[in-house]
Amino acid sequence: MNIPVKNKTLDRIDLSILDTLQRDGRIANVDLAKKVNLSASPCIDRVKRLEKEGYIDGFGARLNAAKLGYGTAAFIQVTLDRTTSEVFDKFRDAVVNIPQVAECHMVAGGFDYLLKLRLPNMDAYRSILAVIVDLPGVAQTHTYVVIEQVKNDRGLPLKATDSPQVAG
Repeated sequence: MNIPVKNKTLDRIDLSILDTLQRDGRIANVDLAKKVNLSASPCIDRVKRLEKEGYIDGFGARLNAAKLGYGTAAFIQVTLDRTTSEVFDKFRDAVVNIPQVAECHMVAGGFDYLLKLRLPNMDAYRSILAVIVDLPGVAQTHTYVVIEQVKNDRGLPLKATDSPQVAG
């Protein structure tokens, strides 16, 4: 399977490298090279190229939120009072400075933004909600507290076996 991306095509080896790294970012280059059937030098060259071209945003560890005291997750739908570029910019500039906001997505539909929060408890949620409702342009919020995380993002479906099958 080849994936065309902005006038370039990632080949099977590129996709295999990306898939392996997103599953195990700590894999040694020698082991990665063996896994994708390359020698070590061309493998590291490809990894560097994939980083340079922006296919790899960075490397990091997935942390256990509950063990670190952030076991409460909540999603907040935010509706703005006006949908102008000025209001969007002011909201965005303010929300990025709130460390409890793990993710912020502008969405299409019945509201404007979806925020994901990571918090130690409901008292912390109440405190941060007071900050969020006072952000520029916020007209309304709706909160959904996570009871159970059923699936966590483990990367993009880069292998042919990961992709949904489409009947032809």
